[in-house]
Amino acid sequence: MSEALKTELVNFSELTGEAGSARRAELARHVATLFALTSERCSDEQVGIYDSVLFRLVDMVEAEVRKYVAEQMSGLRRGPQDTIRRLADDEIEIAEPILVRSTILNDEDLIAIAEKRGNSHRYAIAQREVLSENVTDILVQEGDLKVKRKVASNDGASLSDTSMQSLISDAASDATLQNFLSDRGDLAEAHIASLVAIASDEVRKKLRESGRTEEAELVGEAADIAAKHMSNQYWLGRYDFETAKSRVLLLAKRGMVNEAALRRFASEDRFAEVVVTFAYLVRCDVEELSHCMVSANPEAFIILAKAYGFSSISVGALLSIGPWRHRLTPEVRSEAMAQFSRLSVAEAKRKMAHWNNDVVG
Repeated sequence: MSEALKTELVNFSELTGEAGSARRAELARHVATLFALTSERCSDEQVGIYDSVLFRLVDMVEAEVRKYVAEQMSGLRRGPQDTIRRLADDEIEIAEPILVRSTILNDEDLIAIAEKRGNSHRYAIAQREVLSENVTDILVQEGDLKVKRKVASNDGASLSDTSMQSLISDAASDATLQNFLSDRGDLAEAHIASLVAIASDEVRKKLRESGRTEEAELVGEAADIAAKHMSNQYWLGRYDFETAKSRVLLLAKRGMVNEAALRRFASEDRFAEVVVTFAYLVRCDVEELSHCMVSANPEAFIILAKAYGFSSISVGALLSIGPWRHRLTPEVRSEAMAQFSRLSVAEAKRKMAHWNNDVVG
C-alpha cells in the first residue's frame, strides 16, 4: 500500500529537466493541498510517505510554490516534520508562516534557526503564541531591537530573569520597549524597581537631546505605568472579585465553603475565589484581605492562617498563586513557611488582638 500511494502521488522520473518545471509546481501544490485536507486521518506511515515526497518536491520548485506549501503546512497539528523544518529554514517569505504558527517545530528547531538565520527569522519566531524561556533567551541575546520589542510585547513569551534584565537594560534608551515591559504581567518586584529606575527625567532628557521628542514623552508614561505595578491596586485590578463573591456565596449556602474548597480554587489558580473564600473562613472583609494577599510581605496572611488553624499545605498553595506567583521570591516563600511553622496559634491570636482594622501588608 505504501508503494502504491507513493507512486500515485508522484512519479519523479517524469519531473526531470526544464520540461518538467510546470509539472513539478503543479504536483507540489497538489500534494500539499491533499495532505492538508487529510492529515488528521493519515497513519504515521502515510505521514512519513508524504514527508519524503514533499521534501524532494520543495527542493525542485520555485520560491512561490514553496511559499504555497509552507502556508498549507503552517497550521497543521500533524505534519511532515522534515519538510516543515526545511521550509522553516528557507528565505523569510517562505519560512514566516511556519515560524509563526507551526506547532510541529520544537524548541530545538526554533533555537537552531534563531542562531543560524537573521533577524527576520527571529522576528517571525517572536510572534509565536507560546515561547519557552530557552527560545526567548536566544531571541533576546541575538535579536535586534525590533525582535526584542516583539518578545517584550508577547504575553505568551516566557522570560528568564537573565532575559528580563537584558531587556530592561536595553529599555534604558528605548521608550517603546519600556512601555511593552511595563505592560507585562510577569514582572518580579526587582524587575519593576529596575524599570522604574530607568524611566527617569535623565532618560527623557537624553531622548530629547537626540531629537526623539515623541519617544521622550512616552518615557514619563512608561514610568507611571511601571509605578502602578508596584502598588497592590495594580495587581488587584486584574481580578473580578464581584463574580467570585457570587460564586462563593452559592457554595456557602450549600455548606461547601471550607479549606478543601480553598485548596481546590488554589490548584486552579482562581485567585479571586481564593481571596473571597479565605475572607469568609477568617471572617474578614474581602477588600481588606485582598490587599493582605497581594502584598509583597505575606506576614499578615501567615498570622491569619495560623490563628484560624489552616494547614501548612493550604498555606504553601496560597503563597504560590495569583500575584504572589510573581511578587514573592522563593526565599520569601520559604521564610513565610518557616514563620508559619514557628508561630503558635496562641501567639498568632495575640498578634491579631493588636491589629487595627487595616490588614494591608
